[in-house]
Amino acid sequence: MSEETTSITPTRPYMVRAIYQWIEDNALTPYLMVDATADNVQIPREHVQDGRIVLNIASRATGNMSMGNDYINFSARFGGVSQEIWVPLTAVMGIYAKENSQGMFFDPNEYDNYEPEEDAVASSSSKTNIAAPKPKRDNKAGLKVLK
Repeated sequence: MSEETTSITPTRPYMVRAIYQWIEDNALTPYLMVDATADNVQIPREHVQDGRIVLNIASRATGNMSMGNDYINFSARFGGVSQEIWVPLTAVMGIYAKENSQGMFFDPNEYDNYEPEEDAVASSSSKTNIAAPKPKRDNKAGLKVLK
């Protein structure tokens, strides 16, 4: 391993989760600025401006939010149509509160020399390929009346 490459994980996923929590705890609206030109970004392209999109990621505006170390994904409505959104953390430019613009913007070169460990890459790629929906459970009541 050369001195230029490192396997230390980037801080971006941790900072995004922390700032998101802080914004939500203060009853503000978290906005996520995304580089729409990055690879593997799944967003509504009709809302992209200047190669970027700003997404409202408030818990009241999204469904099934998942913030991992590699991706943020959730469902949201755009023009009344529900869409699945996938944003790799490498495409996240910043997160901030709509009301006061407090938040953080990230160094665009943070991932330039980052090389994840091989087993981490294998496990994350296998997780993304197994995105099968959960089976629906039977609609049975979980409580019994005891006499």
